[in-house]
Amino acid sequence: MVINMNKKALRILEYDKIIARLQEHATSAPGKQLAAALVPMTDLEEIRAAQTQTADALSRLFAKGSTSFGSNRYLGMSLKSLEVGSVLSIAELLRIASFLENVNRIKTYGRKERDDVPGDSLDVWFNMLEPLTPLANEIGRCILSEEEIADDASAALKHIRRSMTITNDRIHSQLNSMINGSLRTYLQDAVVTMRNDRYCIPVKAEYKGQVSGMIHDQSSTGSTFFIEPTAIVNLNNELKELSLKEQEEIEAILASLSAQAAAHTEALQANQEAMTQLDFIFAKANLAMEQNAAMPLFNTEHRIHIRKGRHPLIDKKTVVPVDILLGTDFDLLIITGPNTGGKTVALKTVGLLTLMGQAGLHIPSLDRSELSVFHEVYADIGDEQSIEQSLSTFSSHMTSIVSILKEADADSLCLFDELGAGTDPTEGAALAISVLDHLHGRGIRTMATTHYSELKVYALSTPFVENACCEFDVETLRPTYRLLIGIPGKSNAFAISSRLGLPDHIIEDAKKHISQEKESFEDLLANLENSRLTIEKEQAQIESYKREIEALKERLTAKQEKIDQSRDRIIREANEEAREILQNAKELADETIRTFQKAGNASIQELEKSRRKVHDKISEKNEKLALKQEKPTHKILKPNQLHLGDSVKIVSMGLKGSVSSLPDKNGRLFVQCGIIRSQVSLDDLVLLDEETITTGKMQRSSSGKLKMSKSYTISTEINLIGKTVDEALSELDKYLDDAYLAHLPSVRIVHGKGTGALRKAVQGYLKKNKVVKSYRPGEFGEGDAGVTIAEFKE
Repeated sequence: MVINMNKKALRILEYDKIIARLQEHATSAPGKQLAAALVPMTDLEEIRAAQTQTADALSRLFAKGSTSFGSNRYLGMSLKSLEVGSVLSIAELLRIASFLENVNRIKTYGRKERDDVPGDSLDVWFNMLEPLTPLANEIGRCILSEEEIADDASAALKHIRRSMTITNDRIHSQLNSMINGSLRTYLQDAVVTMRNDRYCIPVKAEYKGQVSGMIHDQSSTGSTFFIEPTAIVNLNNELKELSLKEQEEIEAILASLSAQAAAHTEALQANQEAMTQLDFIFAKANLAMEQNAAMPLFNTEHRIHIRKGRHPLIDKKTVVPVDILLGTDFDLLIITGPNTGGKTVALKTVGLLTLMGQAGLHIPSLDRSELSVFHEVYADIGDEQSIEQSLSTFSSHMTSIVSILKEADADSLCLFDELGAGTDPTEGAALAISVLDHLHGRGIRTMATTHYSELKVYALSTPFVENACCEFDVETLRPTYRLLIGIPGKSNAFAISSRLGLPDHIIEDAKKHISQEKESFEDLLANLENSRLTIEKEQAQIESYKREIEALKERLTAKQEKIDQSRDRIIREANEEAREILQNAKELADETIRTFQKAGNASIQELEKSRRKVHDKISEKNEKLALKQEKPTHKILKPNQLHLGDSVKIVSMGLKGSVSSLPDKNGRLFVQCGIIRSQVSLDDLVLLDEETITTGKMQRSSSGKLKMSKSYTISTEINLIGKTVDEALSELDKYLDDAYLAHLPSVRIVHGKGTGALRKAVQGYLKKNKVVKSYRPGEFGEGDAGVTIAEFKE
């Protein structure tokens, strides 16, 4: 349900500026009109549905990028004409064709890439779209532009235009023979011209009687007569008749196309409705992306919890996020603090984010921020004094407050800035307390800003009423714009005056004029503020220590895991080596025993030979056991020393290449050596200082070097506009080689539309190129016919 909230609150909270930004993101006139009419809603289900649509559109923008609804135009008059059987003009039919082409693009944009992807709230609008491709193609086939109907639009039109061409040629042939023959001396100029849609020749005035024919015109000076020679009168008549037949046939073609379109008026109407709604929804999503906004949660308990909310009209680079609570532990929040400290901004932030959320717009805050549904938002912010009505600042505010008290109810949100200001402080504070107590007693969610100490005491002493303040740094004399809930603001007048150079004796004298009770209260606030700052610093230090301890714990755990893995590996390798040694020793002992068993029949020389053989085997085993692993001669690299694209040398292979992936947890990475991509160990690499790597087959220069920086910085687009065909093809040949070596999947070739010669030359070259897999003209949003997209073979 939509209700008309009071326009004053919408204006004061600058809701109209949000709508203006929303309109900027709509890409069609109907979409902009729908955005301009957006107002806050009060039905919870409608609000949640609108928020869901915005969230689903935002997800599609992140997944597929933006799209345009620019061809979505008002078709109301054209559709009414079709319903009564009227014939549409060429321009109207072209608009319908362009609209249907855009419908087809949006339909494709909304199509799911996989069947297992769940649907969303926008499917109903995308499913409504019906591209009517046969109708769009037929209009495009028959109508080339607003000034030209295609010859092939009908067989009759093709025959008529062929006859017109033949007749034109005959007329020009006869006229040319005249102006270059016997009539040459009678002519002012040897040219053929047109007068009253008939071919004529310019004859000098003194020779007009020498040329037989009809006079159609004369020059302003009277020296030249434009005469249609008698010999071509019949041909001109024939050409005129053909021209009339051509126009009749064009009218018949337009009538036929209009009849085809009339059969789809309902589909066209549904398409326009769906396109307008989608344009409006995606405008909301684009606004959310611009503001880095999130979908709020809604409740009906009048509970507000804004997490790191930012005012959407303040530069997001400078605005200070605020946390705001209302309606949970308290329903009245009183904010105090210095001027320009952020009190009014906090007040406006709550009001504006509430309006935005109820309008279905995401709000600039963190996720899981909560808003409630209010039937009305009232705001008394700023100076509304009127000279014409003889209203002072106080009178103006009080008039607004009286109206709010009369109309507000439990479903309202009330916002007051500097409540009770503009009059005697004592009376103003008393009035402010009474107004707030009245609203509090009725359970109306209220926020108010003030400078009065009496309101701080009221908040401290009244249940379900809370103090808040905007933090102020006395040392720098600047506000921090942080909103601190639960802490009453302290008056910093004395401290600020002292910092600005006001003599101490004046400040001390001023303190004497403050009652002991008020002075004690201010001292209490000062002590609370100091305690808060101390606690915040200690909490920050504790958090820092906790992060350091956690980091140390993670490093220690990783180190222990590495030690355990190394220990297990060493023990396993030692056991395997010991088992091998024992097996070899057993085999050697068995062989020795067999040798001595045969010693009874052997000579001393044979025994000595066997003994030496056993000795040699034992020595060989001892050398293997004593052999230590050869240390590498090069410096072992650490994982953080390598970056993508660094030039390295693979020591074991003697090859040079470039790093194409960072090391994994096992120290393995990929290195690109020319056209070969090898996986190697980090220990087998040496970092090179040279900027180029040598290649075998891919030579770019006589030195056999290929600059890797080129492969990594090659653009995905080349612009050939302004070049001749030869220049363009030469530059394109070199660019395609570089792009293919850089492993780009596809490139964008900008050649412009023009006469089409450069486009034909480029596409002809791509067709013959061996590394090009396919090519296609650019689509809407890519450059249309002025661009060709080429894909490389893998």
